[in-house]
Amino acid sequence: MQASTASAPLIEVRHLKRYFGSKDRPVRAVDDVSFAIHPGETLGLVGESGSGKSTIGRTVLRLLERTDGQVLYRGDDIAALSGERMRQLRSKLQIIFQDPYASLNPKMRINAILGEALSTHGLAKGPGERERRIAELLQTVGLRPEHASRFPHEFSGGQRQRIGVARALAVEPEFIVADEPLSALDVSIQSQVINLLADLRERLGLTMLFISHDLDVVEYLCDRVVVLYLGRVMEVATTAELFARPLHPYTQALLAASPKPDPLIVSEAVPLKGDIPSPIAPPSGCVFRTRCPHAIAACAQTVPTLDEESPGRFTACSRKDLRIALAS
Repeated sequence: MQASTASAPLIEVRHLKRYFGSKDRPVRAVDDVSFAIHPGETLGLVGESGSGKSTIGRTVLRLLERTDGQVLYRGDDIAALSGERMRQLRSKLQIIFQDPYASLNPKMRINAILGEALSTHGLAKGPGERERRIAELLQTVGLRPEHASRFPHEFSGGQRQRIGVARALAVEPEFIVADEPLSALDVSIQSQVINLLADLRERLGLTMLFISHDLDVVEYLCDRVVVLYLGRVMEVATTAELFARPLHPYTQALLAASPKPDPLIVSEAVPLKGDIPSPIAPPSGCVFRTRCPHAIAACAQTVPTLDEESPGRFTACSRKDLRIALAS
């Protein structure tokens, strides 16, 4: 599904910051991040481990409180909502967790796990409707109604993740954060969950923030992509534009490091060297400059702004000459 970006955003993130630790020495996990997600759109959020992807996902849902900035749902700042209003909104904003082994209570049967969400939000009137809805949810994610009486340990990793998807769908959400939902699964069953998410997106018109380090999956599943490095946005583009012609040196390096199905394909991009710096003491100026093959002395002086290179396409790089060369 290709969402129309002409519509008003369902989710809008404005200058979001999320720091951990002390005020004297904060860990800048998310540092001035902005993006929007439109109804029916799947937005990919990519970057190396430690770039702040999961922190953004949890802060957007207010599972973590922001340090600064705004997260708007249909124009309303969710941080300003009262406890009761936020509880009501929870049914519209859901998450699929990364680890299907840790995210399901091992002491609860599946009917209790799914039924808990239905009861909390008053979506099932009476035991009969509750059981019918649970059976419906299990069938929606490719499981059988009789699975409802089992415990999580009786399922494979892929089946557990399907249950996690069913739990997110139970409250009929408008927006789902899928936080690396494939990383804990065997490669052999990842494709099943990918196809499930793609099918549900089409059938239910879901809006998703899809967090992943797997660029092949992002290319297949997402409409647009936000590239994140050390808590800051490096590039924003449609999926087709990003993979066909990446503009930021970091995006180029990420794509160069992605496995190629054809061993004869050789990327001209310089691969990344070294590790991502500590968010406790990020580099001055451009945070990527310590690993950037194109960095010059001026890159240490000014934090680059996220500039619009073409309609809907943004890049954060101080070297305008480089951006023009990459875009040509």
